[in-house]
Amino acid sequence: MSKVTTIGIAAAGAGLCFLGYCMYFDRKRRNDPDFKQKLRERRKMAKTHKSQPKAQLPDLTNQEAMQKFFLQEVQMGEELLAAGDIEQGVEHLSNAVAVCGQPQQLLQVLQQTLPPQVFQLLVQKLPSVGQRLMSSAAAAAGGEGPTIEEDDLE
Repeated sequence: MSKVTTIGIAAAGAGLCFLGYCMYFDRKRRNDPDFKQKLRERRKMAKTHKSQPKAQLPDLTNQEAMQKFFLQEVQMGEELLAAGDIEQGVEHLSNAVAVCGQPQQLLQVLQQTLPPQVFQLLVQKLPSVGQRLMSSAAAAAGGEGPTIEEDDLE
């Protein structure tokens, strides 16, 4: 047999295997009684998450509001991670870490409980959330704090 014929037969075999694979999983999908329901639930969940605005940070001077916000964000983060929505779950957990009174201890607990990839996403998101928290605090204070000008930095 020539080399071209062998390659052609191998390509045809690979194509048939791929086609069989696609047909098998399409049949499996069509015969799943819960497929449409699961698809609707995923779409509904995605739609509600898109329509919800980002979490509003609480008044940083009100300890009770901060505690309530912290617990709410941890709970939402856990629920979303359990549902498979990693991005939104990490967003909520990073909000919780940002307002936590003891962030290092919380990060240690999260490192032990979360998968390494999810924990890495959380650590990567923390600086942006911290910056948003600081800008929110500055806006709430109305810029009353001392400002540093370029002339002061000598």
